[in-house]
Amino acid sequence: MPLLHKLHHAQSFLVSRLTLTPGHGQRTLNIRNGTTFRPLYSCQSSLHQQTPQPQLGGNCQRRGISTTPQRSRGAAFRSDLKHCQKIVVKLGSAVITRDDECGVALGRLASIVEQVSELQQSGCQLLIVTSGAVAFGKQRLQQEVLLSQSMRETLIPSNEKVQSLLDPRACAAAGQSGLMSMYQSMFSQYGLTTAQVLVTKADFRHDYTRSNLRATLSELLRMNIIPIVNTNDVISAPPEPDLDLQGVRSPGVISIKDNDSLAARLAIEVNSDLLVLLSDVDGIYSGPPEEDGSRLMDVMYPGDVVGIKFGAKSRVGIGGMESKVKSAIWSLERGCSVVIANGMKKDDILLNVMKGAKVGTFFTETKPPGISPDLQATRARDGGRLLQTFTPQMRAEIINRLADLLVERKEVVLTANKRDLNKARMSNMSTPMLARLSLDEHKLAGLAAGLRQIAASSEETVGRVIKRTLVAEGLHLTKVTVPIGVLMVIFESRPDCLPQVASLAISSANGLLLKGGKEAAESNKVLHQLVEEALDIHGAKEAVQLVSTREQIGDLLQLEGLIDLIIPRGSNDMVQKINRESKSIPVLGHSDGICHVYIDEKADPDMAIKVVRDSKCDYPAACNAMETLLIHKNLRETPLFDDLLDMMRSEKVKIHPGPRLACSLKFGPAEAKSLKVEYSGLECAVEVVDSAETAIDHIHKYGSSHTDVIVTENENTAKHFLRSVDSACVFHNASSRFADGFRFGLGAEVGISTTRIHARGPVGVEGLLTTKWIMEGTGDCVQDYSQVGTKKYLHQELPLEAELEEGEETEDTDKS
Repeated sequence: MPLLHKLHHAQSFLVSRLTLTPGHGQRTLNIRNGTTFRPLYSCQSSLHQQTPQPQLGGNCQRRGISTTPQRSRGAAFRSDLKHCQKIVVKLGSAVITRDDECGVALGRLASIVEQVSELQQSGCQLLIVTSGAVAFGKQRLQQEVLLSQSMRETLIPSNEKVQSLLDPRACAAAGQSGLMSMYQSMFSQYGLTTAQVLVTKADFRHDYTRSNLRATLSELLRMNIIPIVNTNDVISAPPEPDLDLQGVRSPGVISIKDNDSLAARLAIEVNSDLLVLLSDVDGIYSGPPEEDGSRLMDVMYPGDVVGIKFGAKSRVGIGGMESKVKSAIWSLERGCSVVIANGMKKDDILLNVMKGAKVGTFFTETKPPGISPDLQATRARDGGRLLQTFTPQMRAEIINRLADLLVERKEVVLTANKRDLNKARMSNMSTPMLARLSLDEHKLAGLAAGLRQIAASSEETVGRVIKRTLVAEGLHLTKVTVPIGVLMVIFESRPDCLPQVASLAISSANGLLLKGGKEAAESNKVLHQLVEEALDIHGAKEAVQLVSTREQIGDLLQLEGLIDLIIPRGSNDMVQKINRESKSIPVLGHSDGICHVYIDEKADPDMAIKVVRDSKCDYPAACNAMETLLIHKNLRETPLFDDLLDMMRSEKVKIHPGPRLACSLKFGPAEAKSLKVEYSGLECAVEVVDSAETAIDHIHKYGSSHTDVIVTENENTAKHFLRSVDSACVFHNASSRFADGFRFGLGAEVGISTTRIHARGPVGVEGLLTTKWIMEGTGDCVQDYSQVGTKKYLHQELPLEAELEEGEETEDTDKS
């Protein structure tokens, strides 16, 4: 039976099952079994009026598919995808087919069916374009082939037998019914019905057949039935060129060559909001994924396709990445959003796409404002190299100018900060976060003082000689400090971080990319303008770049050739996210600030109360604030214990007792849910321990290797604690709040590192430098120092001071 007749037959069957009942201006479809559906879309049509339109599909307007289509726009950003209602999902051959290419990958398919069902039941309308008939038929026919073989034929290797004896069209004929039955069985588990729609290339050549196909699909979708669409591979013709309706080849149309182009055409025919092409790769790469330097493109714009180099097709199927990209661009230009993603993974790929998660490649015509991430990183690197050519005095002048601007423009800065605070209060931001976001005249004055401290130390940063060796007569080796390269610092809610970090980068001659939280957008914008103004006194305005959107961060994390170090400052979730997404760029920082103060049995009571009060109450939102108070068991029944609790109550500190302390309290607060919590507010955990040794064990088990304190008058106990606690900062009789770059005399800090490589604790200028070796010889060769050579190694260490001026000249010569 021709396809056109099949479509009319399907429509007649549907009509026989429906009765139309008016109600409140809407048509309600009453299925004979009593189920009622209301149409999710109301459509109007004016396309091809001369062609008779079936009444069942309603008057449905589609986006044009001719060479001059009526344009509309898809989603501008990933966050808009959650609003998509009508969705076409294309399942590629690699996704459907087992690794042995004989049969269907049931586990993957079951996961996708579950996700489609969840979306369908949430009110979306889904259409599936599927491969897999050939693979399913190959599995069914394989047994028949084996039974029909002669003895000689059974000796042929298995792969050769399949290739030589199983015709793909025959496999498709045998597999289509089974594939459809499997879909129906899977979807029925979720109370959903499917309908099979087989199409051929010829069905898209004529207005009449396309109109019938569109009407049938629209009616199925309206009835909450999931259409399962596939090309009829039994009679499919070879791929054809892209021809318009008059048979003229044109770039404005796309012909059916594979299921990618089929899915694109159907998405436009049914006026779909979103097309998801699932394949066996994570998305679109800048080159073949296996090639060095190829990177995943999180977002793709129509013009980006020009620079893409396509590799080979997947192991199964007739499409390839080039076909997917062409189909995606064609759909996007006609107003349908597109995502190309990996359907082979076990995560909920479709649900994540709909949530706006960064999976696959998202196609959009809306470019974010400003320059591209690649260009920002390139400009920062060029700007950093320009800073390296400056003398230390020039870099100091820039930082001092920035310090002056913070004071001179304080009203502008505070006005912008007030706008951020007003928005934050309207969004019910927590008190600790508001404290981090807030700026005042005192903070700005402190910032300016810290910046001048950095400027004063700029003489001793880049190009400083740290080792000199006389390798042999006439052969000198020098080790000097140099910038790391390009830094990316990501921080949340703390606008005061921006001038601090910028000054450290300028002092160390590093290029810098800055990303502040959106809650501080107004403050960060003004502060960055001040940084640019200060840099511009020596023409290095572009050395410090401000990244404006969250979308751009995902792109920047993949620029391993342009960014050398990432320093996140913020919540544990944010730091972990950065670590996950940064595949090859090293990350320096800390996730939690779970700081402890241990009160030893030999502690001075007044000192203990003073240190605990300052550690917890001076600035509770800081990462170096105390989060857990440990008290020696012998102090449990002493006035000091009661005085500590009374002090915290007077300071409105909420106490969470640990398990041991909670057991000893007849009446008191509930036991702490966890002893590994960063409260970032006027809250803390309190626990009793047996000794300094058990306090150390507790810190290692529940701490975050940030800052830990002991209060005691016993020098031996203090030395043991300082030596044994494995944290970035360990203090004796001093508040944990001293763990800060400014208080350490670093001027400021780019962050506090709890890692064990490169830098640890408050990271100032020193932590933003690395080293290089400079050798100066007189035509020396390794052969000269062999057993038959005439020269001998001396390896004599030389004093640094004697060559200080020479070291400074080396810097200028090297950086020019």
